Amino acid sequence: MHEDALREELTHQATSFGRSPAMTSAETLGTLVELAPEDARAGWIDVACGPGVVSRAIARKVGSVSGVDLTPAMVEEAKKRADEEGIRNVDFALGDATALDFPDATFDGAITRLSLHHVPAPARVVAEMARVVRPGGSVVLSDLAADDDHEAAAWREEIERLRDPSHWACLTPERLRKAGADAGLVVEDEKTVAVDIDFDEWLARGSNGPAAASLIERLLDDQPAGAESFNVVRHESGRRLRQRYWLARWRRPR
Repeated sequence: MHEDALREELTHQATSFGRSPAMTSAETLGTLVELAPEDARAGWIDVACGPGVVSRAIARKVGSVSGVDLTPAMVEEAKKRADEEGIRNVDFALGDATALDFPDATFDGAITRLSLHHVPAPARVVAEMARVVRPGGSVVLSDLAADDDHEAAAWREEIERLRDPSHWACLTPERLRKAGADAGLVVEDEKTVAVDIDFDEWLARGSNGPAAASLIERLLDDQPAGAESFNVVRHESGRRLRQRYWLARWRRPR
């Protein structure tokens, strides 16, 4: 089952994911945190929180953050890191992003980062985030964006799944927007930023990356002309992976 693959992969990445420079950069973290409104009284939920990188970052802007994740190792890592950093207004628990164990309108805001491409039913995650946010509250989301070109999108998914068996599929910005609209949310801010990370570190972080490296190298040689959202380029400091990162803040209407 995909859920088992997800837990196994994210257990493997429980420590390395949160400590990777790619996950704490200005592009991947700073641009997301900027979208969360500052309010010292607000309660937020971080959905599929992983090791709590986003939870700890937005805790400085809001009153409290509840992080939920499907993987026990991720929850334990999140608790450990918050304790190490002395952040007291966060808590973490096991939870399913597609069926959150909270009543309607519990939180002032909901946030998730880089989770939807792991989920077979990503629109359910957005719908659940909208449900647990009060009218007038914010839903903030970011994920890797897929190309509109079908050949390029399929090529990228082959590489992603070889590296990380828990990867399901990236969505185009159009489909991401639709997920919010279908959940009854209204876009307040939207942006796409370029993310440039160390390719070899990214490859090694996936549980199957080293084993699949030779096949991935051959796939990279056959990059389709329409591929824009996933490119590996050589740089004086080593190979760099350039991706498109889509972010949005929605409002739940009153």
